[in-house]
Amino acid sequence: MGPDELERYESEIELQLYKEYKDVCPMFGYVVETERRFYLANSVERTVHDAGGRTYVELLLRDAWVWDMYRQTRFVSSVRVVTFKDVNIEELPKPDLVP
Repeated sequence: MGPDELERYESEIELQLYKEYKDVCPMFGYVVETERRFYLANSVERTVHDAGGRTYVELLLRDAWVWDMYRQTRFVSSVRVVTFKDVNIEELPKPDLVP
């Protein structure tokens, strides 16, 4: 496989992943960004630790979806993330319920 074919293949996978993200996003309540991954989750627990002057964040995500084009299964029941970097947690807007 040449460089152009590999680039085209990766672009196709990323487009498929984006389409999947758009489809599953309404199923989740939170978006979580770390330096390494992007997650959708329905439950997020965040604990900040101080270890000898270094601060790190521990996240426990439940009922999650992982943005990773190399994973076979992107839906996971729980994820534990430990990071010394920035973490962004956003609550997604609730869809309007129409009777």
